[in-house]
Amino acid sequence: QVQLVESGGGLVQAGGSLRLSCAASGRPFSLYAMGWFRQAPGKERDIVAAISGAGIRTYYADSVKGRFTISRDNAKKMVYLEMNSLKPEDTGVYYCAADPTYNAILTGGSSWGQGTQVTVSS
Repeated sequence: QVQLVESGGGLVQAGGSLRLSCAASGRPFSLYAMGWFRQAPGKERDIVAAISGAGIRTYYADSVKGRFTISRDNAKKMVYLEMNSLKPEDTGVYYCAADPTYNAILTGGSSWGQGTQVTVSS
């Protein structure tokens, strides 16, 4: 497994931007697909974006396409989520997840971070 620590959350006005970071430690990072998930208050945790181990494949939820960008730096063992044009409905706790299989990360991961709060005010 890998250990994951998220950072970069905070309070931002609608239309603003934030960049989330996830630092990984443990197993060779490039072997893991990575994902960002969001859990809004009173709702289930849903995938926002995912990226394959080599960074070739990416996935975005329809609600964030064109606004969010996932990226990774395997040398630094980091994955990022650049969030632009934020909306109040983007509010939630954002979790970083890792899984050895890209298809599996789309529905969840074998390793999770503790989450970072993102609040978008209207």
